[in-house]
Amino acid sequence: MSSTLRVSASQNGAYAGDVSPADAYAQLSRDAHAVLIDVRSAPEWQFSGLPDLRAIGKVTQRISLKNYPDFADNPQFLGDVMRAVANKDTCVFFLCKTGGRSAAAAAMLTSLGYSKAYNIEGGFEGEMNQQRQRGQISGWKASQLPWEQA
Repeated sequence: MSSTLRVSASQNGAYAGDVSPADAYAQLSRDAHAVLIDVRSAPEWQFSGLPDLRAIGKVTQRISLKNYPDFADNPQFLGDVMRAVANKDTCVFFLCKTGGRSAAAAAMLTSLGYSKAYNIEGGFEGEMNQQRQRGQISGWKASQLPWEQA
């Protein structure tokens, strides 16, 4: 792991830590094996957009933690992630809407022996501003990182 990756402590040490969207993108650029997994649902990807990693020769992995529309746990989630990231030493960044589901996903992977499972602070859209709009204050979009409308 590059020393330039700034990591904040996770809650209760349940996963490797929280990183800013910019630091995650930089590490994804530097580390050929690093992976970004977006754990939101298909409607969220369609309506809000997705991180665009084409400029660094990668693709955002889409593996929903919760099923739409009932948001019940996706029983295939862990199996799908383990197939996408077989090496438990791989640097894995998780992203959701605001950082809650992605922190849970990082903790789940850590419990299975993955040592570098990170949560991206603020998720894709971040917190709401005074007009109750997301994507302006924090998160991937507000950090002006590459993204695309699906």
